[in-house]
Amino acid sequence: MYFFVVKIYKLSFTKWQGSIVRPQFIGLQNYQRIIHDTMFFQSIKNTAIMWIINIIPQIVVALFLAVILNERKIKGKGILRSVYYLPNLVTMASVSVLFSFILDWKTGSLNRILQAAHIINQPINWLQDITAARGAVAFINWWMWFGYSMIIFMAGIKAIPDELNEAAIVDGANKWQTFKNITLPLIRPTMLYIMITSLIGGMAMFDVPYVLTNGEGAPQNSILTMVMYLYNTAFKNRYFGYGATVGVALFILMSIAVSVAYKFINRKSLYD
Repeated sequence: MYFFVVKIYKLSFTKWQGSIVRPQFIGLQNYQRIIHDTMFFQSIKNTAIMWIINIIPQIVVALFLAVILNERKIKGKGILRSVYYLPNLVTMASVSVLFSFILDWKTGSLNRILQAAHIINQPINWLQDITAARGAVAFINWWMWFGYSMIIFMAGIKAIPDELNEAAIVDGANKWQTFKNITLPLIRPTMLYIMITSLIGGMAMFDVPYVLTNGEGAPQNSILTMVMYLYNTAFKNRYFGYGATVGVALFILMSIAVSVAYKFINRKSLYD
């Protein structure tokens, strides 16, 4: 792994299109280029938007379901956990192909259902609308991962000693107060784990937007992610040197984002 990282770093200082000719050393030209690369910054913006509109409902729904399913009175908890977790077992590419058929503006089932219900009169080209396309990518990621987050939250809630909740009830606390003052502070490490793994996964977003748009990032490059831009630069256009530079920049941005998230979420608890 170390050898691979070093090779990418060295390649970022070169100009090379993958031919038998040796890579040409060009110094910092690739890094100077990336600073002024509007498409690269557009890919950062796209990735951030789609991650944010995915992670907020993902955490809210996952935490809500985790609290509900941890109640002893809920029947069929095992079946519900399996149903919610099931989408995570399917490959992202397969789910993306499924949704590309659902959202197809000519034959897609979504348009047919809406037309049959007289909600719309004409088919809508969902994947050519910026808001709808970003929303579709965010929804697919949410649908696939909220069940996984729910299971992790359930494990974190299970680890909280029953004595704390029982003492709160004896002191007259209601369920909301118990959740706010006991459950939330004590699942901070679980929240941190979910946020950081989701952040890394979000910044590495590739399969869903690539399959939905056949690698184009349309409409108007609105769902072109950082990894898609790296892939298109290095493997489609065969600018391997500049693609390596994009990879280094992605690694740096990911490290900074994870560090900021860790510092923000892992603040000292009142119970420490």
